[in-house]
Amino acid sequence: MDLVTTIEKIVRIIMPKDDVHGLGHVLRVRKLALEIAKHVDKSVDLEILELAALLHDIGRLQSEKGHAKMSVEVAKSILELIKYPREKIEKVVNAILAHSFSENVRPICIEAQILSDADKLDALGAIGIARVIAYGGSIGRNFCYDLKHFKEKILKLKNLMYTDYDKMLADRKSKIIERFVKEFEEELSEC
Repeated sequence: MDLVTTIEKIVRIIMPKDDVHGLGHVLRVRKLALEIAKHVDKSVDLEILELAALLHDIGRLQSEKGHAKMSVEVAKSILELIKYPREKIEKVVNAILAHSFSENVRPICIEAQILSDADKLDALGAIGIARVIAYGGSIGRNFCYDLKHFKEKILKLKNLMYTDYDKMLADRKSKIIERFVKEFEEELSEC
């Protein structure tokens, strides 16, 4: 069994089965990352990309705040334990840190750029709408807060994409959110 398959099995066992930040999200991000990799001109190490995608939110098991740093610690521990090459660990670590909107870390390799874009793309479109509403409801936030979140964060994500292909996807998915926000505002007159 290869390393990526082994890590995927571990992730499938330990990640929560929810679609917001759990297994559903992780698997969608991995799929998006692999799709993006087909559309970039640079050589992409698919093993690094898949490992980073599978492990990018593993720290959420410990903490919501600062989950990227916690994910790095867990990923690094796993990869060091199996004697994964140090230079590849550094790329996985950078990709995991750089995917986080709030960490404000610049990607140092194409794999990190792709993961960052894939994670942000999963926050856009119909899936993005469902994720915001589901997460807000799970922690007791009202729709007015969700509306504010769409405007202040989600709709800005399209401006943070690294590749032309991702910019095109983000633009299309953002239009879905823009239409939703317009309707949402009209129906939520109290916000």
